[in-house]
Order: sequence, then C-alpha cells, then structure tokens
Amino acid sequence: MTSATTATPPSPPPTPASGVVIDIGVSGMTCASCARRVEKALARLPEVTEAAVNLATERARVVFSSAGDARAVADAIEKAGFQAERRDIALTIGGMTCASCAGRVEKALARVPGVEQASVNLASERAQVVVFGSAADADRLVAAVERAGFTATPVDDAGGTDLDDPRAAHARREVQHALAASGLAAPLALGMVGDLFGADWMLPGWAQLALASVVQFGLGARFYRAGWKALRAGAGNMDVLVALGTSAAWGLSLYALLTAHPGHSPHLYFEASAVLIAFVLLGKALESRAKGRTAAAIRALMDLRPATARLWRDGNEREVPVERVRVGDRVRVRPGERIPLDGAVVEGGGGVDESMLTGESLPVDKEPGARVTGGSLNLDGALTVEVTAVGGDTTLARIVRLVDSAQASKTPIQRLVDRVSAVFVPVVLAVAGVTLAAWWLATGDAEQAIVTAVSVLVIACPCALGLATPTALMVGMGAAARQGVLIKDAEALERAHAVTIVAFDKTGTLTEGTPRVTDLVPAAGVDATDLLRRAAAVQATSEHPLGRAVRDAAVAQAIPVEPVADFRALAGRGVTGVLAGRALLLGNARAVAEWGGSDDTLGARAAALESAGRTVSWLVERGEDGGPARVLGLIAFGDTVKPSAVAAIAALRGQGVEAVMVTGDGWGAARAVAATLGIERVFAEVLPGDKAAVIATLKAEGARVAMVGDGINDAPALAAADVGIAMATGSDVAMHSAGVTLMRGDPRLVAGAIDIARRTHGKIRQGLFWAFAYNLVGIPLAASGHLSPVLAGAAMALSSVSVVVNALSLRGWTLPKEGA
Repeated sequence: MTSATTATPPSPPPTPASGVVIDIGVSGMTCASCARRVEKALARLPEVTEAAVNLATERARVVFSSAGDARAVADAIEKAGFQAERRDIALTIGGMTCASCAGRVEKALARVPGVEQASVNLASERAQVVVFGSAADADRLVAAVERAGFTATPVDDAGGTDLDDPRAAHARREVQHALAASGLAAPLALGMVGDLFGADWMLPGWAQLALASVVQFGLGARFYRAGWKALRAGAGNMDVLVALGTSAAWGLSLYALLTAHPGHSPHLYFEASAVLIAFVLLGKALESRAKGRTAAAIRALMDLRPATARLWRDGNEREVPVERVRVGDRVRVRPGERIPLDGAVVEGGGGVDESMLTGESLPVDKEPGARVTGGSLNLDGALTVEVTAVGGDTTLARIVRLVDSAQASKTPIQRLVDRVSAVFVPVVLAVAGVTLAAWWLATGDAEQAIVTAVSVLVIACPCALGLATPTALMVGMGAAARQGVLIKDAEALERAHAVTIVAFDKTGTLTEGTPRVTDLVPAAGVDATDLLRRAAAVQATSEHPLGRAVRDAAVAQAIPVEPVADFRALAGRGVTGVLAGRALLLGNARAVAEWGGSDDTLGARAAALESAGRTVSWLVERGEDGGPARVLGLIAFGDTVKPSAVAAIAALRGQGVEAVMVTGDGWGAARAVAATLGIERVFAEVLPGDKAAVIATLKAEGARVAMVGDGINDAPALAAADVGIAMATGSDVAMHSAGVTLMRGDPRLVAGAIDIARRTHGKIRQGLFWAFAYNLVGIPLAASGHLSPVLAGAAMALSSVSVVVNALSLRGWTLPKEGA
C-alpha cells in the first residue's frame, strides 16, 4: 500500500503556465503498477512534457508543450490495457436548412480537439458529440458551431432543453413569412395565370419590380445570409441554390426592364423569382410543422415531468421546484397528480398509471415498499414517497436521453447519403453552369439559357435526401417508445429489421420467474383443500420462495391459514411444525425418507411431475411424540408461462421469425414450456458462459439472431447476438448489453420491436428512393427545358414535405394485434 501511495500522488502537480493540459478519466486500474503503466504510456507521446496519474481519483493529467491530442491520449491509455473516459454532449442546432448544413456542423464539431465522434440530425436539429474526458466542453463545441455560421445550445442532463417555445415560435415565423411572400407574389402569379387564358392581367413592369424586390430582398434575405455563411465556410447548401436561382431570374428581369425600348413591354421573370421564394418558404413552413410533429414522442415524455413537488419535511408540507428535492427527501403525491421523481412508497397506497413509460394500460397497485417512477400518474389514494433518484438519474430522464440519442444516431445507409449530400450542391452548380453554356451555344438565346439554368438550380433538393432517414427514425423510435420499446440507436434498428431467429431465455422472459403451485396431489382419503391448508400452516412464517407460493395459493382459494407451533427450517430438506397436536413435514424426498414416510402410488406421480420440470414437495404427518409417518400428499411447483407468451411466439411465427429457447434449466422444465408455447428448438442445461456460444452457432447457420433475456447471466449472449433485447424488469447489466430495452416484461413486445423496425426501415427506403428519384428525374427535365422555374420551385418544396409526411404515417403505430 505504501508503494501505491508513493507512485500515485494524491493530486498531480500544478500545471505550467504554458502548454495544453488534457485531464481524462482512466478506468480499470487496480494498483500502483497500473498507474505507472499508464504514466509511462502517456509520457512516450510526442510533445508531452508531463504525465501524472492519480490512482485514487482514477484520472490522468497530461501536459503538452504545444497543441494537445486527446485522441492520442485515449489511444495510449487503451493500448496500455485500460479504458479512457468518454462523455456525451448533446446540442440543439439552429439555422440548418438542408443536409449540407448538417454536414458542415458535423465537420466543424469533429475538428474540435478532444472530439471522438459527432453526429448531427437535421430533422431533430440535434447534435450528439462524444468527447474524451474534459478535453472538450460544451462552450468549445458551441463556439465551433457558431464559427460555422449556426447557433447551438447545450441540452441539460435531465434529457432536454426548453425547446418547445423557441420551436413553436420558429414554426409561427415560418408560416408568417410564407403567407407574406404568398400575398406579395399573388398579383404576379395572377398575371402568369392570365397568360394561360390569353388575358393580360400582368402588372406594369415597375410594379412587378417593387413587389418582387420586397420578396427577393426582404423575405428572401435569409437565403442570402445562409448562403453567404456556407460559401464563406467553403461549402454549398440549398440556400446557395435558391439565392443564385432567384437572383438570376430577378436580375435578368431588371436588365430587360432597364434596356427595354419605350413603348415596348419586355418579357419579365419577376413572377418566377417571387413565386419561387414563396413556394420555398411555404415548403419550409410545412416542413417545420411536420418536423415539430416528429419530435412529439420526446415532448410527450418531457411533459410528464412535474415542475414542482410537495416536499414533506419536519411534519410540514410545502410545494417546491422539483430541482430542489434531494435523494432521501420525502414527497407527498395526491390522487390525480404525477409522481415527481423516482422513489419508494413509505406511506399510503393505490393504483398508479405507468402507461406513458411502459405502454401498459392497466394501473399498477402500489403499497409501502413498492418502487414508483417519476412521471407516472397517481390515480387514487395519497402516497408518501421517499426519493431515490433526481435530475438526470431518474428513469424518465434516462429514457428521454436514450430516445433522444437514438433518434440522433445514423444508420449505415444515412452515412452514404451524407457523403452524397456533401458533393450534391457543387455538382448541381456544375450542371447548371453546363446547362447555361449548352443552351446559349445551341440557341444563341441568353435569356432562355438563364431561365433553364435557374430551373436546374431551384429544382435540386438536398433537403429531401437529408430528411428521409432522420425523420423516419424519429417518428418510428418515438412511436416505439410510447408502446414501451426503447431502441438504443439506429444500428440496432437496422439490424432488428432483418432478424430471422429470436432466442429466448426461459426464466423471467417466457415464464413469470417466480414459483407457483401447479399441482395438488392428495393421498387417498385426504382432501385437496385440507392438503393445501396444512401446507400453508407449515409455511405461514417462511420467507422461502416455495413458502410464499404455498401461501399465495391458499389466499387465492380463500383458505384461512393458522400458523404452526415450533416452526423449524431443515436446511436443504424442508420445514416442520406442529398443528393441532400433529407434527407436519413439508419437504423433499430425502426428508420424507428420514421421517420414514412412503407412498408408492404418489412416488410414481412425483417422478412424472419431476420429469416434466416441476419441483415436488411432500407433506407428511405423524404424532407429536413420534410414531409412524403418514404421507398426506404432494405439492408441485413450477414457473408458470406468462399469459402473453403464447401470443408472442405466434406473432413471431406470423412474421416469419423462428423462436428458440436457450436456458440453464433442466430438459424436463424446458421441454414442458416449449411444448406449451410451440417452440421446436430448445437448448437446455446451458451454462451462463455457454449461452453466447449457442448464439454463435445460430449465427453460423446464416441467421440474423436476436437474444431476449433479463438477467446478468444473459449479458454475454445479449452482446453476442446481432440484436440484444433486454426486459427492464431484469438487471441493469442486461439492459446495458442490449440494443433494445422492453419497458415491461411482456414478450409480445419482442414481435412489436421487430415490427416497428421493419416499418421504419421501409419508410427510410421509401423516403430515400423518392428523394433520389426526384433529383435524378427532375434535374434532367429542368436541364432539357421541360420545367419552368416556377414548377421546378413547387416540385422542390413538395419533395421535402412529402418525405416528412410519409415518415409521419408511423406516428399511429401500435403493437400488432393477436392473430394480425
């Protein structure tokens, strides 16, 4: 211990005034030699002047002579055999208009020293950034985003920011701008419509110029600002295309107006520039409203958090902001109020509605000792709750963070789309330039060449490409969360849609996980009710799971229970007691043999029950002072199948997915449950460490395998599967190893998770198909002169809206009905 203290000082030495310091957590160290190993690895990095590792705090402090390299520090720590600390920072991004903008923000964040990974979601306007230790903080990330020409706001630990008002205000502004542009462009559009009927409804040229200029440089100023920021950053985006296209139409019209001969009415395109901007703004307004609806699931979860709590302290109740409540405090919850924070009931009881968190529509009865979750609704009865988690540690906050993070993640196909979007605008600009030159050279008509090039610029839409995947992910994952299915990230969803085999653990997943009385077999001349009454008397004070099962069975049949006298527990054999002057034994065959009891008929029945996977206890009586033992009967215990398990297996079969069972239980119990559920393939007596090997065997057959479990022993198999599915009723280790978490122990949610994954993946494919098809068809049509700028602008606005609306059709998703 002395050497450990010497090698690892309690605090690193002060940092020199010059140089860059990186402070990072290190996990996995167990002794001073571990700390020295990390120090040596860090000291070998280029330009490192000092490296100190504190074993007590598990932190490393590295001083560089010039620019620090956090990634190199993390790599050195991990090559030494330890884990480097990583933190997740979420930001809300403002000012993005298309996929190119999202790509620009991503690159700006990725360039910040200390950032390992950055992912930006255009639909949710969120960025998820993974940083090494304290090498990068939220302020540096915000500054990087602002330098790229956008705005950023950190998201708090509790799972969100106060975004509703700014988003709603933004949506209202979009509608106002769209209506104003439409109103100003309407007289110009009316003249265009008149041309179709041979009527001259066109305003005088100077009136057209006045209206179009207000639209172009007033309501359309946003395109110039955003486009200039993009060009200054060395990139292009939708705003550049709109600004160039409409400016060309407006400038051509102004030139024609200024150079027209007196008395001659030149052909003007002011209506094209004004109507184009009106269409784009209208599309943005509809898109903004639709995008707001895609985040409905997150907002619904965040709205569950009460702003205040009734704090009960020193016999007084007072209402305080929920942020002021601490772990260990007691809060009171009246009927009809939401429970403010996670905790345990210490007084009172009643039904609690947890449907928004678990998807379970039936209320859950709570009594003293029961756990309650912040955000759930107290239906009846007053509760006093001792708080066990606050702020970002509550279940609701963790769910919000998980859903938020999952919605911001990217599928492999989205990464390909991002690469396409990065070069999309430069390619469109090149196509427009070639179109301009080709038409001018071919026809000698500069006016027609410019108009055709404008059509190319305004029909191209990188927005549809950028929105197709994130909107479908947001809506699909949000709908899943409302039904109690939490999907960890986009890759888990991508893998889940292709699952062909689901491997179930048995205990606690397909079965209830607690023993229950399944069979009462009285001996000749003994009544079954009397058998259960006497057994319950022996088990009246037992805390053993089989004892509770006997008592529950007696209560269910309204059998009064009279505790025995002289209760004793026989380790590994059973329990004894005295009732009405008769000694009773409830135990296994070994204990019965010790008492000298036997019954050949019941022995055969016991063997049959045990071969079916049941646990059998014998009830025997004899005189209090000894004498011959008499067998009164058998009680068999089993882990009963969950009521919804049969429907769950049937639903998977209907999806074309095979269900198999992987369990550590004996073959008798496993086969009995499998026969009840219609599962054909069973792997029984599998040790915890071997479950992952079974998953590997199934994957070797070419199957995409999902593993469903709830215990610590399932964690390796969950990690080994293509998709791990954990039940939230189980261990935290299992949930951390899983890509999908089911918020209640209903196996039907497994089929639901696969169903929503398939539907969401389908929407992604549809959105990307139409986005690519639209651009691949629209751009050639515009370049060939078959689309006017106005029609091109309308098509461009419609493409983004249609992609988002298509994704919104997932909002109404519910769990598949039985037999569906």
